[in-house]
Order: sequence, then C-alpha cells, then structure tokens
Amino acid sequence: MQRAPSGLFTLRIYRRGELVEVFEEPNLIVIGSQQAHAKLLGGDVTGQSVTQIGFGTNGAAPVFSNTSLTGAYAKNVDAVSYPATNQVQFAFSLGIGEANGMAISEFGLLTAGGALYARKTRSTPLNKDDDITLSGTWSVFY
Repeated sequence: MQRAPSGLFTLRIYRRGELVEVFEEPNLIVIGSQQAHAKLLGGDVTGQSVTQIGFGTNGAAPVFSNTSLTGAYAKNVDAVSYPATNQVQFAFSLGIGEANGMAISEFGLLTAGGALYARKTRSTPLNKDDDITLSGTWSVFY
C-alpha cells in the first residue's frame, strides 16, 4: 500500500518576547508536491527543493488542488533537518520587521521554483504587528 506524505505544522506566537500561543496541527500536502517529488527522484533538482515559508491572507480550508497563497509574504526557511529516516523538518521564523499589518490566515511551504508544496490555515487570522514574532517547524513525513 502506498502512503502519501503527511505533515505537522507547529507555530509559536510571541508578543513582546513572551509566548502567547502554541498552534500545532496536521497540514495538507498539496498537488504541487507531486511534480517536485517526481523531478527530485529523476535527478532534475533545479528549483524543486522546499526553501521558503509563505504567509498569506486566505483562510479557506486547504484542499489538495491549492497552488498558491493569497497576498503572500515569503522568505527563506531558517534551517532544514532530518530528525528521523522518514522525516524532513523546516524551521522558520517571522521577525518584528516582517509582514506587519498582514492578517495572516494561511501558511505554505514553497519550493525554490515557487510551487506550493504544503498549506495550513488558521481559523482566526493573526494580525501581525511589530510586537509579534513567530517561530515554528514544519515537518513532512514519508
């Protein structure tokens, strides 16, 4: 039986340096992941690796056919690690000077070529201001 990749999104929200919320839920690996996997396996690696985290404003529930984030602010992930043989983990953050004024409702992992790999939404938008910082990890399991 073939097992599709799955993910776990963990977000820590800080206000003025104090932890105010921890949000941890499964995420959806979307259609863009299929081409990235196929090309990576075939040796066509240019632009296929996940290198960015994106923050967007669309709170609609994720569906497999999602291909982009709305009003996205994207930046490079902070680090990549391999905690288990079937897992890759992307560490990310959002600082005091980033995405201020945005009502963040969605998050996405993006490949270097700009393809959406995975998507997660919040039920309540996070109104990003300069006293709020974020850190987290996004794990993908195979």
